[in-house]
Amino acid sequence: MAAGGLAGLLPAQTQLEYALLDADTPQEKENLVYQYLKKMDSRERDLTVPELGGDLQWLNTEGPISLHKDLCGKVVVLDFFTYCCINCLHLLPDLHALEHQYSDKDGLIIVGVHSAKFPNEKVLDNIKSAILRYNIVHPVVNDADATLWHELEVSCWPTLVILGPRGNMLFSLVGEGHREKLFLFTSITLKFYKERGQIKDNNIGIKLYRDSLPPSPLLFPGKVTLDNSGERLVIADTGHHRILVTQKNGEILHIIGGPNSGRRDGRFSEAAFNSPQGIAIKNNVIYVADTENHLIRKIDLELEMVTTVAGIGIQGVDKEGGAKGEEQPISSPWDVVFGNSISGTQEDNVLWIAMAGTHQIWALMLEDGKLPKGSDLKKGVCLRFAGSGNEENRNNAYPHKAGFAQPSGLSLASEEPWNCLFVADSESSTVRTISLKDGAVKHLVGGERDPLNLFAFGDVDGAGINAKLQHPLGVTWDKKRKLLYVADSYNHKIKVVDPKMKNCATLAGTGEASNVVGSSFTQSTFNEPGGLCVEGNGRLMYVADTNNHQIKVLDLETKILSMLPILIPEACDVPDNLPLQKDKIKNLPKLPKSAPNIQLPSLTVAPGQTIQFLLKLTLPPDSKLNEEAPNSWFITAEDNTWLLQGQCLSGEIKDVSSQTIIPFQLPMSCLSAEAILAIKACLYYCSKGSSACMMKGISFSQPLQIASTNQGSLTQVELIHTFLTN
Repeated sequence: MAAGGLAGLLPAQTQLEYALLDADTPQEKENLVYQYLKKMDSRERDLTVPELGGDLQWLNTEGPISLHKDLCGKVVVLDFFTYCCINCLHLLPDLHALEHQYSDKDGLIIVGVHSAKFPNEKVLDNIKSAILRYNIVHPVVNDADATLWHELEVSCWPTLVILGPRGNMLFSLVGEGHREKLFLFTSITLKFYKERGQIKDNNIGIKLYRDSLPPSPLLFPGKVTLDNSGERLVIADTGHHRILVTQKNGEILHIIGGPNSGRRDGRFSEAAFNSPQGIAIKNNVIYVADTENHLIRKIDLELEMVTTVAGIGIQGVDKEGGAKGEEQPISSPWDVVFGNSISGTQEDNVLWIAMAGTHQIWALMLEDGKLPKGSDLKKGVCLRFAGSGNEENRNNAYPHKAGFAQPSGLSLASEEPWNCLFVADSESSTVRTISLKDGAVKHLVGGERDPLNLFAFGDVDGAGINAKLQHPLGVTWDKKRKLLYVADSYNHKIKVVDPKMKNCATLAGTGEASNVVGSSFTQSTFNEPGGLCVEGNGRLMYVADTNNHQIKVLDLETKILSMLPILIPEACDVPDNLPLQKDKIKNLPKLPKSAPNIQLPSLTVAPGQTIQFLLKLTLPPDSKLNEEAPNSWFITAEDNTWLLQGQCLSGEIKDVSSQTIIPFQLPMSCLSAEAILAIKACLYYCSKGSSACMMKGISFSQPLQIASTNQGSLTQVELIHTFLTN
């Protein structure tokens, strides 16, 4: 057994580390590690890792793995991690590079040992989502009770433990930033044991969880924001490594980057991002926190170009900054928001950055200006504004002496008496404020008074320190109501904070991680929502429901929650002008004469309002959809073609087991007070017992009464029909 856990390695490995500091050449370093291994291998008693419990849940494998049976004859790197931890995420590129260089055939296996910090991280489905999000392709075991962590006396995340082919502990590396040592120790260990004939080249049964997933329009969307007009949404489609710009009905206007990760400036079709998170838009310019590239990118929608404005593409360790943006290394920026300097003449002349990787808030000067408690700065400079760089929950009147813990969300309240930045400080489970007058950092809700206690989390509505959150990732300010909304990510809730009274209460979500669009906010559910934004008029809130791969829409007046459909342009016929539109209508399929026409009750709507038609069709028993045929829905308005201007007129029906969402937005300028829309569907299905296939159609007639007063921004209409057996 592992007597004393990792402590048993310390004396010998510390000696090796000191010797390596004095070594000048790679050959000397390799010799030192080789001699160390000879010494460790000849010990009377191995420092052995205990077997993992047989009842633990494994991911990315065909079944449970035994350290001492299945991995006998392999050099094993155990990665003790928890998926919320930014330092653990910083280590992943090193592990990716290592497994790219050495495979299981070469004798190397990496095993992620997930040892949760937060209760939410113990849930297997949440770990599955993290594995997909961070593209982890090695086996991962859910050690929810941290059994192996305690056995080995691991003390912090991340910790790497390198094992020899007998399960014998050889090295440990604590924290991030040990890439050179990781490669050195691993390569010499493989060489040492190969020479002794102890390395086996058998395959380990890998079965990647990502290979079983159906495609979806969004993959782990991290953040969402609105432009000033409220007509365009910008979505960080994080898992697809791209930025989407859509209309309010979900119709895509621009796809920038993706679907694969990379680092490239240029035209939209060639640009590449790596897990982008925060986004801020003004007019036709978007700034992006390109998190895993450690960059801030600028998207120009008019020129359709992407450029880099801060970062060098490598994780920075500088905690001061002060260089020109494109020369300044930065670390895992997670959110961005526009703001004003205290001396600038132009509005929005600062880009505030939540620098999760160094636990700080930074600023990128978009024009010349001055920051609170700072000196005059030139345009393009990127520097630390608040946070010492220590991972703490420390408030202080001096911004540089305050401490944050992985700040992940920002929102600005520029009006008096607030004039502050709100910060979702994820690892301290708090929301904090930074004064834009004097830089003072103060507590708002969550956490506790001890600045070093980062475990004061929970799910409690209350005031100030009595309120408890669990790893919040997003905040947004409602100018109309003077309220702050919080994406309380690991509690799967949206909470509302009154900053005047410091009250924090649940607005939406049950606390269960699932995907229910309920009849009210508190009956609906989310799964680790990461970002949110509110319209300037305070009507609609958009939530990036990250692990549900969706954008949810919350109507703050009617309390109705819905899902935003993401409409890929290729799936839509969108006429831009009336002559083209007539051609499009000619090309729509003709329904069979036998197709029923269902008259719907009249609907009162207002110009600019969005209607979501929810189409639910049921086939006869023992029938199945012919997926090769052109199953589709389409919209017509024979006497009111003005209704169809700029609309998505048709789309595919791929699956009848779930409802198809058909969005329709009324024009802002309506030419009459009454109109009739027809929503039609054409299906091809076959009887399972025979080769006979049928074409069937259905038409729904929706009369519209167009009122001048606002009827609510979103209305849902169910279109339900069951086809009968012939």
